[in-house]
Amino acid sequence: MVKVKSAVLKEFSKPFAIETLEKGDVKEGWRRVRVKATGICGRDIVVWRGGFKNLKPPLILGHEVFGELDGKPVGIYPGFTVSENQKPFILGEDLPGGYAEYVDAPYGNIVELPTRDYEKYAAAVCGVATMIHVARISGIGCCDRVLVTGAGGGVGIHGVQYLSMLGANVYGYTRRPEAARVLRGLGVNVVDSLDFYKKIGRMDYVVEIAGGPTINRSMRSLRFEGTLILVGNVTGEPLVIDRPALFIMRQLRVIGSAAYSIDEYRYAIKLVGDGLIKAFYKKYSLDDVNRAYSDIMEGRIIGRGVLVP
Repeated sequence: MVKVKSAVLKEFSKPFAIETLEKGDVKEGWRRVRVKATGICGRDIVVWRGGFKNLKPPLILGHEVFGELDGKPVGIYPGFTVSENQKPFILGEDLPGGYAEYVDAPYGNIVELPTRDYEKYAAAVCGVATMIHVARISGIGCCDRVLVTGAGGGVGIHGVQYLSMLGANVYGYTRRPEAARVLRGLGVNVVDSLDFYKKIGRMDYVVEIAGGPTINRSMRSLRFEGTLILVGNVTGEPLVIDRPALFIMRQLRVIGSAAYSIDEYRYAIKLVGDGLIKAFYKKYSLDDVNRAYSDIMEGRIIGRGVLVP
């Protein structure tokens, strides 16, 4: 039994409570990881708002967890398959996550890191792995014209770097001047209006990270038989399609992209560890988790917010 400081979500859309909780013995086949850095994902924000109706407080969020096991640097793959007859459990939702000093995880989910740059992994790996999965299931490749909404956030600003590595012609949508400056420095074509296609032509793909706030405008930028990949929905509200005829007459393809595999996670770790992906983040102590959430929702962070115990 150990005492573990944790940020606990006791009620949706309310501030986290910082508490010291008792953590029991580690289950057989599992390991206890000392947390060094945890990324605050957009999915965490949706959970915090109550957007996942299957989840009930109290909850300890955080699935982008990196730390130490027996003194070695590790990451935790967040999807746990407990048995063949059950759906995977998700760290930080179905199981206590990384907004704490320690996290328990199955040994098979623990991945060794090439370096001890915990904060960089916490900032970038989830976004890169997400985009690796997007590209694989959709077929995005060299020379494709790709629009990414929410391009200044944690998935967007790290994911566009991977798409550029594939040779795609990447367009990033953001209305924040500082995010636009950073994206241009990464070689991304920045647009601040979703009517941009009227001047430069339509897209082969839209990677829709924002969801409800932009989906009806971003889909208009797609060419005939173009593809929209739905990655996120930041408000957690139902998606309502204003013009269904647009999907029908243009024969658009719409697919969902759910997270990433453990192999995609490992590859993302390698890309970040090798310095091929630049991490963008702001660091907060666990005690400052509520300020971090406020900064994220007010658009004051480029990339990820990262919690450190």
